[in-house]
Amino acid sequence: MFLREGAVEVFGGREYFGNPDAPFSNAFRLAQSQCFWQVQAMGDDQVHIEQLEVLAHIGVPEEERAAPQRLTFNLTFWPIRQAAEMDDDIGKAVNYATVCSETRKFVESRGDKLVETVADALARHLLDRFEIRKITIELRKYILPETDFISITVTREKGDG
Repeated sequence: MFLREGAVEVFGGREYFGNPDAPFSNAFRLAQSQCFWQVQAMGDDQVHIEQLEVLAHIGVPEEERAAPQRLTFNLTFWPIRQAAEMDDDIGKAVNYATVCSETRKFVESRGDKLVETVADALARHLLDRFEIRKITIELRKYILPETDFISITVTREKGDG
């Protein structure tokens, strides 16, 4: 790590006291500036879909899965392309209407027991299907009479195994 003049740089157990001629000092500065540039270039543009309703067969007992139940999804995703790169062209954007219809189709076709399974599988499916690099999904299930809902929230990124 590169620190300011007069501070201590540690590499391989050696300390360098702000000496610009110290071994690896320039390499540290270059690595630091490249890392900063990569973080800045990535941006943090997000798309949020609130309260998407889906009817699904879900639940641990078979009786619970027999009839479809109301689930709601809050999805936040980070597109690969940032808003400034889209040039007002829908072809460069992640179409959120298509994300909604794909979510419905995917969830309605399953018969999982656990909300955790659905949320994880949906996150991985949307990452594979769309040009997004990260997604957070909150899935709400309205099953317990003494609560408003139960929920699970998962965050997944492209390349997560």
